[in-house]
Amino acid sequence: MNRDLKDMRKSYEKYSLLESEASADPLELFHAWFALAEEEGIEEPNAMFLATVDTEGQPSGRVVLLKEIREGGFVFFTNYQSRKGKDIQHNQKVALTFFWHSQERQIRIEGTAGKKDESYARNYFAKRPRVSQLGALSSKQSEVVPDRTFLETEFERLETLYEGKEIPMPEDWGAYIVYPHRLEFWQGRQGRLHDRLLYTKNNGIWERCRLSP
Repeated sequence: MNRDLKDMRKSYEKYSLLESEASADPLELFHAWFALAEEEGIEEPNAMFLATVDTEGQPSGRVVLLKEIREGGFVFFTNYQSRKGKDIQHNQKVALTFFWHSQERQIRIEGTAGKKDESYARNYFAKRPRVSQLGALSSKQSEVVPDRTFLETEFERLETLYEGKEIPMPEDWGAYIVYPHRLEFWQGRQGRLHDRLLYTKNNGIWERCRLSP
């Protein structure tokens, strides 16, 4: 079935992004944009699209949640045996995208992903709600299962097994940190003359330029 979407247009005119308004450090600009997203009540502003590439060169993407910014990198948690985990094991080059529709803003990030140490993951896992801990333990992420009943049965089995006890962190579960070398801040503007500021890291120094929309 064909579907014509050419007339779905929106005029972007809420904010601007001029060099005079942007920090020389892209992480400072990210924090400023993120703070405004929180202030304006955007639901889950930490939701980010993660793109990876597998051994066959096939890209795949999914939305994950940013949990911390530290050491100049973006941290998220996952099962290392999931599809994204296996992709990263093969190719550490990844991309992240934040899109905040109500602010007409997008941030594109390219970088290299690496595992955080196990103690860091264990400290975070211990603070998760028990239901989230049980969910992580009962799911062999990305593996084929017969049906939902299979998952619910395993969840209930573990819930009974660890009632009143500490729930162990899964062996293949932990944190990745993405160290960026390229960040692009996109601000929608009227007439499709969008603002695009690109930051590229060269020899440890961030360089900034404007891109044509």
